[in-house]
Amino acid sequence: MTATVTSELYAQVQHFYARQMQALDDGRLEEYAGTFTKDGSFQHSPGVPAAVGRDAILAELRSFLKKYEDDPTQRRHYFNQIVLEPGEDGGIRSTVYALIVRVRPGEKPDIWPSTVVHDVIDVTDGEILLRSRTVSYDQLV
Repeated sequence: MTATVTSELYAQVQHFYARQMQALDDGRLEEYAGTFTKDGSFQHSPGVPAAVGRDAILAELRSFLKKYEDDPTQRRHYFNQIVLEPGEDGGIRSTVYALIVRVRPGEKPDIWPSTVVHDVIDVTDGEILLRSRTVSYDQLV
């Protein structure tokens, strides 16, 4: 069965992304990992293998963010230009432009990096979860 993309679903996905990115930016990593299906996959950086499953996603996030523990920089993820397409497998394919804004105390914000996010979304009984996420970086193209 092919999923249908309606304006209501589009709005739900926007809300999902807003809540998901705020959880990540606020360091609520368990909440972020919980936005994936139990066997979901997350590949966030070139050369880093995809983490599969919520526990592995959470472990990967903790490991990745460890390098920023002593860095007072605030990061904000902005998702825009969302394109949703029905998939043959019943999921929704999502392509999103994402900018990560870094703000260091006393400095002007800068954008690092500019990315494209490719998600496969499952919608079950009105609940949205990610089956997979792959992030590509514009500066590496």
